[in-house]
Amino acid sequence: MTRIDSTPFGALADGTVIEKWTLTNAGGASVSILTRGATIQSVIVPDRDGTLGNVTLGFADLGGYTDAANPYFGSTIGRYGNRIAGGTFTLGGQVHKLTQNEGQTTLHGGVHGFDKRVWSAEATADGVRLNYLSPDGEEGFPGTVDVAVTFGFDDENRLRIDYRATTDQVTVLNLTNHAYWNLAGEGSGTINDHRLRINAGRYTPVGETLIPTGELAPVDGTPFDFRTAHAIGERLRDDHPQLGFGLGYDHNYVLDGPAAAVVDDPRTGRRLTIETTEPGLQFYSGNFLDGKLRGPSGRQYRQGDGFALETQHFPDSPNQPGFPSTVLRPGETYTSSTTHTFSVHG
Repeated sequence: MTRIDSTPFGALADGTVIEKWTLTNAGGASVSILTRGATIQSVIVPDRDGTLGNVTLGFADLGGYTDAANPYFGSTIGRYGNRIAGGTFTLGGQVHKLTQNEGQTTLHGGVHGFDKRVWSAEATADGVRLNYLSPDGEEGFPGTVDVAVTFGFDDENRLRIDYRATTDQVTVLNLTNHAYWNLAGEGSGTINDHRLRINAGRYTPVGETLIPTGELAPVDGTPFDFRTAHAIGERLRDDHPQLGFGLGYDHNYVLDGPAAAVVDDPRTGRRLTIETTEPGLQFYSGNFLDGKLRGPSGRQYRQGDGFALETQHFPDSPNQPGFPSTVLRPGETYTSSTTHTFSVHG
């Protein structure tokens, strides 16, 4: 039975108190969620010896999360996860101009996406449900969107994230979570020796601004082929133009089924298994971590010290008619589920 606790985690400049909700299972493993950004702040799970450790990157206090340098650690991303080219899209003949926050690109919902909003929270049977009402026109997106994200954690060390949303106008929506993982423990160093398997025979190549070209390219014969397990760092510096654009892996995979990915850490024996209802998975190898940020361990986060596996619809789908649609209409309900299962191997 999951124990659910809520404690203050600090206050914003306007006095708004941010809550930390902690879900603890019978084995003592736990997940903590912040109401600022519906953010995963810690995930503490056992290694092969039963030793508990925090395997997600983050900060010890609220200041780290509100700092402009925070690279979306653990945040719920919306309204649109990943990139929209030119910060614009056309829907029903109407052009919508969004806030641009990565050059001319709109990244992760704009300047003040869901990751920077304060969510309300309430306990559920085995977790916590967070709600946010996004008003019409927020960051340029049409329609008032009512969003709920439920985090559940059970005695099998399964972290389940369920998304649900409705709208009063036709809009686009692509929700995900931007947790960075290091199965050896946050602040323990590089993840290059982690062995990764991704259930995808194709990926979406990008141009220099990391916008997909529209092609669904085969991974066969490239450093992007993780259909069998490879160490993350094994081909990271191969002579492939796609690795140059993002300084490493920062690409969307076209999943071949709900069993999305498996990651093993040989040092600790921890394993992460990801299952999802989403058609895509963004694999990011922590390329832009530069040593300026420190986690709860007090240690620096340098390039390659964490990886992200973001379940999602494809980047720039509103401008790519060949990609799965992200359109949400009045009367419809957006639903998405992703499960992260933490276990051991070897």
